[in-house]
Amino acid sequence: MNNPVDTIELRLVRVLYTVLTQSSVSRAALQLGMTQPAVSAALRRLRELTGDPLLVRHGGAMVATPLGASLVEPAARMLRDAQRLVAAQAKFDPAQTQQTFRIAAADYLDPEFLPECVAAIRSAAPGCRVDLLPLSAAFDYREALAAGEADLVLGNWLEPPPDLHRLPLCSDDIVCLVAADHPLLRQGLTLERYLQCEHVAPTALRAHGEGVIDQYLQRQGLHRKVSVHCAFFGAIPRLVARSLLVLTTGRQFCQRYVDQGLAVRVLPCPVKFPPLTYYLLWHGRSQHDAAHRWLREQVRDTAARLLPAGRAPRAGETR
Repeated sequence: MNNPVDTIELRLVRVLYTVLTQSSVSRAALQLGMTQPAVSAALRRLRELTGDPLLVRHGGAMVATPLGASLVEPAARMLRDAQRLVAAQAKFDPAQTQQTFRIAAADYLDPEFLPECVAAIRSAAPGCRVDLLPLSAAFDYREALAAGEADLVLGNWLEPPPDLHRLPLCSDDIVCLVAADHPLLRQGLTLERYLQCEHVAPTALRAHGEGVIDQYLQRQGLHRKVSVHCAFFGAIPRLVARSLLVLTTGRQFCQRYVDQGLAVRVLPCPVKFPPLTYYLLWHGRSQHDAAHRWLREQVRDTAARLLPAGRAPRAGETR
């Protein structure tokens, strides 16, 4: 059996309140920005729903019936409550918020990216707290997003989970990072030599199986020898600098360490990988939340400032 409440729209409540307080269909139409026939039609529907005329003519004026008069305050209260609902959703003041933002991320984009993100967030919202959560084999980021235990996830996937909203932050070329005295710098890096080398890969990428590099290689029928898995991506360039290990990852990450003077060099990768795309993921539960929209904007804007020109997406590139 249908609930009678389901037949009442908030628009009808606005018409009810305005007609009763104005005691005039024409004045109500003017205040509501509606035509008189539209207001009259809404009033007819209200009369059918209540079984009462609500407003009757008395001499040259319109007066409320007892039932109509009794509905003025409940209608006003419903409209106030609805306005508070809208205001609560639309209003977010980062300067005043005490909210905790939880961002799950791997550190294999750019070593400066997460620090810049946190600095931007804290600069605009000094009262907030930021929790950076690691992506690891023990962390189910999809469940964490659904449960509200994480607000955003930053990472790269060949195919992002289709059930999550996503924003591509940037795409980067895949290159190889080797020690500054690695023999490959003299010999040249061919596909055969690449597959014969000893490689280092981040453990974090193995949270749901192999990382994107090995996933793609397997799809091409290729296999490399990963001799070292490391859970600390930021430490890998220093491992590379002191060994014959080869790291395969995005150019942006590698170039930072070259520019900082670490004894490493960048080589073109002989495997024709597709661009490495980094995504910002979030759950539908936070899609329309004002605070979470603001948080996503901070991450997006940091990417636009920090990452190479032309690689950050436009604001509208989201699903």
